[in-house]
Order: sequence, then structure tokens, then C-alpha cells
Amino acid sequence: MSGGQKRVALVTGASRGIGRAIALGLAKRGYDLALNDIPRQAKALDEVAAEARSSGVRAVALHADVSAKAEVEAMVAKAVAELGSIHAVVNNAGILIASPVETLAEAHWDSVMDVNAKGTFLVIQAVLPLMKKQAYGRICNIASIGGKHGAPEQAHYSASKAAVMGFTRVLAQELGPIGITANCVCPGIILTDMGRVNLDDPQIRAAWSAKTAMARIGDPEDVVGPVAFFCSDDSAFVTGQTLNVDGGIVFS
Repeated sequence: MSGGQKRVALVTGASRGIGRAIALGLAKRGYDLALNDIPRQAKALDEVAAEARSSGVRAVALHADVSAKAEVEAMVAKAVAELGSIHAVVNNAGILIASPVETLAEAHWDSVMDVNAKGTFLVIQAVLPLMKKQAYGRICNIASIGGKHGAPEQAHYSASKAAVMGFTRVLAQELGPIGITANCVCPGIILTDMGRVNLDDPQIRAAWSAKTAMARIGDPEDVVGPVAFFCSDDSAFVTGQTLNVDGGIVFS
């Protein structure tokens, strides 16, 4: 792709936590941004877009439920209409509803799989015609170390993130010949609103800190650099990979 062309990144689940940090980190690196979240996060998403613009880039806030195909297609069409193209996609939107398997509600299994796994698929399916036409694309799917080793009360979340990793490996094989890369970042224990499901209890927080080689819980900003790498041409010969960003919990 021509080095003089402005890059545009679509970031889902961008109103808070890791998504917000990624959006602002990409803005600082010069990307124009299509920022997505669900309508009830509209105020927070508008604030992220405004903060991104302070870095001198364009940023549009787009409301869509990533598990709804029609909403995703409309979101992508609007992003392209306003920003001209999409060169990088960061599938960050995700939910976690903790429950042991025995009492896990079918509806909760469905919601987690719909957002985390199906949502990633629908967003990629919607942007692929554009990426194929321009023979260029960078896909970075946010999975989790939970998709590798799991955790109690997170069977559906772990299954959804394992699905994202498997999906990404197939994307890499299908899309590599036409100049599109696909990789996963697997955050570890990160202090976000969703992460606090694991971290409200000080003893649990201390235990997780002790399990990391770096002896601390992660911050959303810790995830930004690896995602930016996968969105850039520095990773042009890297595809189908899963990178743990966990301070040293999973060593594979």
C-alpha cells in the first residue's frame, strides 16, 4: 500500500477499557478512526472520539451491536463513506458473564458467543470485500489467555476466545495470498471494568499479580503496542499468530 495514504482503523468496543486505550494509541500513531460500541455506550464513545481528534486525526463514532449482521454492515458502510476506506480492523468488542458450567444459563452462553465469536466473524465478513479490492488489510482480533487455558466460571468466555483464535488462523491462510494479515492479541489479567470480575477481591488481585513474571496486573495501555504492531506494516510478514500480552503467565 502507498506509504503516503492515510491509514484508517476500525476498532470495536472502543468506549472503555482496552478498546479505548487501543483507539487513543492508534490516534497518536496517526490513524483515522472508525470507533464502534453499542448505543448505550454512546456518551463514552463520543468522548473517546473527541479525545482521538485532539491528536489531529479524524474519528467517527458508530453505534452497532457486532452480533447483528445488518447493524455491522451499516456500520462498515458508514465508516467507508465518512473515512474513505478501512485498512486495519481491531475486533475488541467482548463480554463476560461469569458462571459455573452447572448453572450457566443458555442465554448467557449464547450472548457471550454471539458478541465474542460471531461478532468477530461478522465484522471481518463485512470488511473483506473492501480489503480484497484494495489488496491490503491488517486484522487484529482480541482474544484472551483464557482461550488458551481457561478459568473457573468462564467456560463460555474461554470457548468464545478459543473460537476467535481458530477463526484467525483460517483467515490468515485464506487471505495471505492477497496481502491481508490476521493475528490475535491475547491479553492476560488487565484492570478494566470487565477485568474486575476477577479482581474485586484484593486477595484474588494479589494472587494474579504473584502468578505473573512481572509481578503486576496489566493496564489497558499495555495492550496498545502489540495491537499497533499488528495493524502496521512492521508486521507485514506475520500472520496467523497469537501473541500473549500478559506480563508472563502463559509461556507458549
